[in-house]
Amino acid sequence: MAFTSGCNHPSFTLPWRTLLPYLVALHLLHPGSAQLTVVAPSLRVTANVGQDVVLRCHLSPRKDARNLDIRWILQRSSGIVHAYRNGVDLEQMEEYEGRTELLRDGLSDGNLDLLITAVTSSDSGSYSCVVQDGDAYADAVVELEVSDPNSMIILYWTVALAVIVTLLVGSFVIIAFLHRKKAAHSRELKRKDAALGSYAANLKTLASKLNRIADEVEDCNLGLKRDCEKMRSGVADLKEVAAKLEKHSEEMGTRATSC
Repeated sequence: MAFTSGCNHPSFTLPWRTLLPYLVALHLLHPGSAQLTVVAPSLRVTANVGQDVVLRCHLSPRKDARNLDIRWILQRSSGIVHAYRNGVDLEQMEEYEGRTELLRDGLSDGNLDLLITAVTSSDSGSYSCVVQDGDAYADAVVELEVSDPNSMIILYWTVALAVIVTLLVGSFVIIAFLHRKKAAHSRELKRKDAALGSYAANLKTLASKLNRIADEVEDCNLGLKRDCEKMRSGVADLKEVAAKLEKHSEEMGTRATSC
């Protein structure tokens, strides 16, 4: 007599095939196997320093999130910005203590929005919204950019100040260069003036010597004139003596003839 065992027996085939859809449905309805999806806006969230900002995300399909494990994590440091589990807020990063709040009014509708108050520039970055329900896990990323208008003003003033300092330094260098050039030119003029003064003094000395020589020549001429006059007077006297001698000679000749 043949014997067939297991699920291949004809008596077991129909009941297992009939129960299979129900088993799959039970598996899908098991709390730990529910599929989770977190949806976040694609646009970056922007704010100024000191403002309050809300980072938004929600479950899809929407469901009550009050009994889920919800965490907001700063990606660059993997630090917990805010943690919530079964209605209780858990420990978080020191930088965010007293500045975050999970908006619980929207949890029942699947909203997982996080409020951050008095944001600072260091709050800029990527935030992960993480949800866990048993074995099910889902997350989404929200980008936050915090601007500091005062820092931009300071930056503009810093640039302006740098330009002004550059202009002042450039002006100082140019003025110093012109001053040195003027001083060098002044020294050159003084040197030339001193040379001209020395040349003038030499000319004055030479003129004085020439004047003295001219005076000596003039004195010499006067002496020569006096000597000439004396010689002329002596010549006249000699002529007069010669004339007298000639006359006396003639007289003596006449007397000799008569004798």
